[in-house]
Parts: sequence; structure tokens; C-alpha cells
Amino acid sequence: MSAYQDIALTEEGGVATLILNRPQSLNALRAETLEEIIDALDHVRDGGSARVFLLTGAGRAFSSGADLAAGGSGKDLGQKVERYYNPILERLFALPIPLVSAVNGLAVGAACSLALAGDIVLAARSSYFLQAFVNIGLVPDAGSSWLLPRVMGRARANAMMLLGERISAERAEAWGMVYKVVDDDALAGESLELARKLARGPTQAYALIRHGIRYALDHSLSETLAMERRHQRLAGASSDFAEGVAAFREKRPAAFTGR
Repeated sequence: MSAYQDIALTEEGGVATLILNRPQSLNALRAETLEEIIDALDHVRDGGSARVFLLTGAGRAFSSGADLAAGGSGKDLGQKVERYYNPILERLFALPIPLVSAVNGLAVGAACSLALAGDIVLAARSSYFLQAFVNIGLVPDAGSSWLLPRVMGRARANAMMLLGERISAERAEAWGMVYKVVDDDALAGESLELARKLARGPTQAYALIRHGIRYALDHSLSETLAMERRHQRLAGASSDFAEGVAAFREKRPAAFTGR
């Protein structure tokens, strides 16, 4: 596994964990950080051994978003979006394994989208989400315009992006942005336990489920029904389906292998 400066990537027991690891800057996302994230996602995608991906931050923040200290005024920010943020979001959604986000502390700007891209999002009780772009005269990026209306509805997404106000973890849970709020000191353990549970599950079915949900968001009922037929055919041909049926008949826990 490559050595990284701004992130840490580990893999154990089928769980690949990516930690945004610049705690001294609240894990601000500079170009080097984004390049490392892309490399790590490619490694997890192509490595073939991880069965779940866990994303979190080191220290007291998930991430403060783009590193403004690295400059930005006068630069072509659209080029940065195209080079870094768009490829990262595409890779996150295309992962063939479930994505769990453990949000510790603030998740601001582009990092808000990275966090909410998770299939299952756990948030520490003290954490909050912020679309800060409007506060510095910019527009949401990193998929925010696509993602936020889908997770919280148009009215709330409009308010979050236009007003640039913090959304607490409790409000995020009430709005459907996150799956669960947990006490700060329980976040790491609970998110890892959840990831390990998913790592023992039917990996191919998980991939089809997560991709099916994304497909359904942008297609008609008839197209979605056809997609479900295709996906069920693939899942039904998997070894995990055969194991699941055998375990059901034998009244024992299934031992899925992810194949």
C-alpha cells in the first residue's frame, strides 16, 4: 500500500479505512490531499480484497473543506473541481463495496459532500455540516447540488446552501442526512463495528443495491423495474445467494464470502 502524507489508508478484516489525516489544519483539503484520496480509492477499487470502505477524519474534525490557506483567489477553480472533486465523487459512488462515513466534528464545503456520499453515515453528537461556499462568494461543488436535494429535499437544500448556516448532527438526523447520531466517544467503535458487519455480508448484493439506488434516482419506474430484474439475475447467480439459501434451510448463520 502506498505511503501517504495527508491521509492514512489501512485494511484489516475486509475493512479499508481512509482517514483524512491533517488534524493540525482540521483536515483541510489541499491538492495533495485530493490526489492521495484519488490514489487510495483506485487502490481499494482495484485491490479486490476490501469488502467495505470506511471514511473518517483524524482529530476533532472530519474536514474543514478546501484549504483556503493554500490560495484560490484568481485561480480557475472550475479546473480544480474537474481535476479533483469530480473524479473523487465519481469514484466514491462507483465503489463496488459499501461506503460508511464516520463524521467526527465539522464537515464543511466539499467535505460535507464526501461525508454524505456514504451509504450509511454515522455522525458524532458534536459534529455539524456546513455548506460554506456562499459565505465566500462561491457556489456548491463536489456534487453538493446533486446530492443534497436528494438526501434532504429541495427546500432544506436551498436553505442550507443559500444561507450558509451550520446544520447540527441532531438536525441532520431529523432531516434524513445521516443514519444515526452517536456519542462522540462511541463514534469510532460503532462505525468500525458497522463496517465489520458489512464486511461479512454479501458483497455483490451490496454493490448492486448501492448502484441500483443511484440508478433509480435518475430513471423512471419502468426503467428501474428493468434494472431490478437485471440485478436480481446477477445476484441470483452468486455463491452468496446459494450460501444464503443453504444457511436458511439449515437454520444457521450464513457464511458469505463476497462472491
